[in-house]
Amino acid sequence: MNDLWNNLNGSPNIQDGGEIGVVTQGSLTEGVEMKLNPDRSVEDVKAGKFVVIEGYKNQFFSMITDLSLDATNPEILLYPPRESDQLLHSVLNGASTYVTVALRPMLMLEQGEEVVDEPRPVKTIPSHFSKVVEAEEEDVSRVFGSEEKDDRFFNMGTPLDMDTPVCINLNRFVERSNGIFGKTGTGKSFLTRLVLCGLIKNKKAVNLIFDMHNEYGFRAMKEGGQGNSFVKGLKQLFGNQVALFSLDPESSRQRGIQPDHEVYITYDQIAVEDVIALQDELQLNPTASESAYLVYAMYKNRWLRQLLSLDGPDVEQFAEDIGANKSSLSALHRKLKRIENFPFMVNSLNGADAVDTMMDYIDRGIHIVLEFGRQTSMLAYLLVANILSRRIHEQYVTKSEKFYASQNSEDQPRPLVITIEEAHKFLNPATARQTIFGTIAREMRKYYVSLLVVDQRPSGIDEEVLSQLGTKITALLNDEKDIQGVLTGVSNASGLRSVLASLDSKQQALVFGHAVPMPVVIKTRDYDEIFYKAMGDLSDEERMEKAEAASAAIFGD
Repeated sequence: MNDLWNNLNGSPNIQDGGEIGVVTQGSLTEGVEMKLNPDRSVEDVKAGKFVVIEGYKNQFFSMITDLSLDATNPEILLYPPRESDQLLHSVLNGASTYVTVALRPMLMLEQGEEVVDEPRPVKTIPSHFSKVVEAEEEDVSRVFGSEEKDDRFFNMGTPLDMDTPVCINLNRFVERSNGIFGKTGTGKSFLTRLVLCGLIKNKKAVNLIFDMHNEYGFRAMKEGGQGNSFVKGLKQLFGNQVALFSLDPESSRQRGIQPDHEVYITYDQIAVEDVIALQDELQLNPTASESAYLVYAMYKNRWLRQLLSLDGPDVEQFAEDIGANKSSLSALHRKLKRIENFPFMVNSLNGADAVDTMMDYIDRGIHIVLEFGRQTSMLAYLLVANILSRRIHEQYVTKSEKFYASQNSEDQPRPLVITIEEAHKFLNPATARQTIFGTIAREMRKYYVSLLVVDQRPSGIDEEVLSQLGTKITALLNDEKDIQGVLTGVSNASGLRSVLASLDSKQQALVFGHAVPMPVVIKTRDYDEIFYKAMGDLSDEERMEKAEAASAAIFGD
């Protein structure tokens, strides 16, 4: 009677948990369909939701990928009942009109198996009329692991309409290069900070972060924040475990930050490969690299210094002397002159080389954030990231080869994760095969170096590189090319496509790939005081109490 009364008043009886529908049809390749129970409102069922199909022999952990409204007789839809006619609404609901929900089974587990057994890939499908229930906390932890029980796992957020953690496996995460994607304003930097915090807290890899917009080091503007609304950066959270390097030390000091090291680059440290990476940004013609190599063949590491020392009229004569195309070399000379305007470019170093200093920090397990300060031009970012990454990678190749030869654990390099923003500038089809970042992505961490690429236009990244990314954490994308790009190399991508397009613009992301057993939509955890404390950061009061306790231990009460 209560159910009928609720239906008559237009408010279906929504139960918490329990059965939400039954399987009606489907296939192994296309997924299965569920008929939604009449007492469930379609508006409470969302794409990306995590559910469990209770088969006779197996449980199927599944994701909702699509919803549709159906009717047993098309004529019913020609004469729909009026809004005031609740009795007719109630009579038609569930019998003549109903909701079909598309499910994609991702993992399966035999009924009655112990929790310690891991779910397996889906090799069959549930039978007709198998019950579909909402996932519970035990189901989520069984599939995604528990941060409290195992330091391999790091909590990234919660499933839709649930309050239980979804974790990524950090051990598997650092085995491959990975990507964080989303259109502008969807919180890519926020997601990146979460992942970096997990890697630092659980000591799974050393991080080198090329921080173009000064968002990861000491502090950053809160997502959607106004005025003086800031969140803590990695240096504030992890103290001496993180070192701040700066290309613009004056800017860092103006923001109240004292960098651990100031970075300067000499002209002799720029290789021809670094200039090739600037091809799109400088609009160089295809023969520019040939001209650069001709200069290098004669002057070796001094090639760029020699080229830039020439005046305009002397360039053509110089081109003739070395056998280069005059117009090509003149254009190369003119466009590379922009590099002289960067304050971090110097003829010689007064102190230690930046790469040697970075390697010293990395060898000690200290994470590095390189701030660009006011040097936020794309040319500066591309140039510096390429130069430093190329030289660090060379040292990692040497260290790795030494370890492979000796098999001595003391020689084993620490895994290094390099974080780059605007990744499509480094990894577009024209340059990915020639730049160090394309090399790292294809090496699959052979030399203990992997990438964390952050980008709003995944369609601009080379398809081969995208297919090599192990785990993708993707916020909202609207452009069809970007959605297609981020799903490159993913099986059964059609179901994920609709899920990806239906994400909220804030604090929602689709996580799929090597570090999670199945794709899942999460509401990302809050980056707040509770999160800071979970990372080991102390409040001012706790710091004071700790200092007083330390003082009492040394000097007495």
